[in-house]
Amino acid sequence: MKIAVVAPSCTLSREAAERLEALVAKRGDCELAIHPQCFLSDGHFAGTDDQRLSALIEVMKDPEFGAVWFARGGYGSNRIAEAALKHLPDAARSKLYMGYSDAGFLHAGFHKAGLNVAWGPMPQDLMREGGEVAVSRALDWIVNRDPSALEPDLQSPAMAFNLTVLAALLGTVLEPDFTGVDLLIEDVSEHHYRIDRTMFHVTGSANIRKVARLRLGRVGDIPDNDPDFGRDEVAIVHEWCKRSGVPFGGRADIGHDVLNRVVPFRL
Repeated sequence: MKIAVVAPSCTLSREAAERLEALVAKRGDCELAIHPQCFLSDGHFAGTDDQRLSALIEVMKDPEFGAVWFARGGYGSNRIAEAALKHLPDAARSKLYMGYSDAGFLHAGFHKAGLNVAWGPMPQDLMREGGEVAVSRALDWIVNRDPSALEPDLQSPAMAFNLTVLAALLGTVLEPDFTGVDLLIEDVSEHHYRIDRTMFHVTGSANIRKVARLRLGRVGDIPDNDPDFGRDEVAIVHEWCKRSGVPFGGRADIGHDVLNRVVPFRL
C-alpha cells in the first residue's frame, strides 16, 4: 500500500518525518509519500488555505494512494473542509483517511460524503515519548486492518471526536448523522468549566441525542480552575448525559496520547 501524508492543519516537524520514514522502511509493508506541503508555514498553519487544500485534493485524486494520513492536528482543517468536499474525485472514494483531533472536521464531512475515515494516531505523535508504538498501531490498521489496533469496546457504527471540535462542527454543513452511533469523545488542555459548557452545547443537539451511547476517553492536561470546579470530567459528562437523555457508556480508550486507539467510522 502507498500512503500519502498531508498536513491540513499545522506543520509537520522534519524530525517526525524522518522518524516516520525510518519506521516505514523498517516495517517494509508499505510505501510513504510525505507531501512537501507538510513543511510549509503560514503563521499557525502548514501553508495557506489554498496550499493546504491543493495538497489534500492532489492526494485524494491520485489512484496510487490507498490511504491519506493527516500529519498532525492543531487547528486549521475546518478552513478547507467544505471546499475539499466539492467535486469529489472518484479515486477519493477508494482510500482510507486517518487522523484525530483537528482532523475531526474532515472526518465528519468525509464520512457524511461516504468516504472511509478512521480516528487514529498521526505522524507527529512520533515526537511523544513512546510515540513509535502509537504510530505503529495506526499503520497496523492502515495497512493490515489489524483488529488489535482498535478501541476494544467499539459498537458499530462508531465515531470519535475531540469534544471541542465536535461542538464546533455541530450545525455546520460538515455535521454527520449520529443516529445509533457509538460516540467517543476526548479533549486536552481545557478547564473543567469549559468541558461543562461544551457538554451543555453538545448534548443539547437533537442529532447528538440520537446516539446509541456516548463514551468518554481521556481528558489530558486540564488546567487548574480557580475556584475549583467541584467535579471532574467524568462527573461532568455523566451529568450532561443524564440531563439530556443520552446514554452514558463509560470510558473509552482514546486521547491525545500514545495510548490512543483506532476508531474506524465503519467497521
